[in-house]
Amino acid sequence: MNDRPQISVKARFERFPATVKGAFVIRGEDADPHLVVLRAARALPVGASGARPIEMAPVTLDVVPHRDLFVPFEMPVSDLPPGWYGLECDADVDGTAAIFPGGKRFVVPWPRATVRRGTVRLDETLALEDVKASIEHVECGGESIRLHLVTEPPSPPTVRLSADGETLEVLEVEFDEDTGRGKVTAYPIMRSHSKLRIEVGVGRTKRDAVEIDLV
Repeated sequence: MNDRPQISVKARFERFPATVKGAFVIRGEDADPHLVVLRAARALPVGASGARPIEMAPVTLDVVPHRDLFVPFEMPVSDLPPGWYGLECDADVDGTAAIFPGGKRFVVPWPRATVRRGTVRLDETLALEDVKASIEHVECGGESIRLHLVTEPPSPPTVRLSADGETLEVLEVEFDEDTGRGKVTAYPIMRSHSKLRIEVGVGRTKRDAVEIDLV
């Protein structure tokens, strides 16, 4: 059985102060040509509702194997709430409807004065049955935070973050299976937040959490 997808769709774009401008790149991935109708596209906030449609007319494409076709788009972003956004599009492939995520994300930044910056030292250890999770520190930036931790023995963690009860959406998890070192990138911490909660789980073991007072 051939599991190769018929087509792939990736978003390539540049972020300007008031707009995001780029193209959806449609590529034939198998050995057959395909008739593709790109019907609609939108920007989706990570972890929240409220999709923003991208104004573009439906486009019909003859997609040949292993060739890229570009469908340009441009959307205003100056009126979007602060947050991280991904792109996706609706397309019919040989008459079958499907939704394709664009892969790449962009950020609408928070006002500089509202976001916590710097490093928060933690040095906390959680015992998760036969795995120890050492939480080292959090790097706070204007667009995201990065939580650094180590599991021993090396075990991929699942992490949930919140500040004053407000979920900090996780954007990316990186993990080195040789060293057990991990880095979790998530939404930023606001200056108004007073308490950070970090909940860690490994495999099917119980979860444990620690709360940190932010000063």
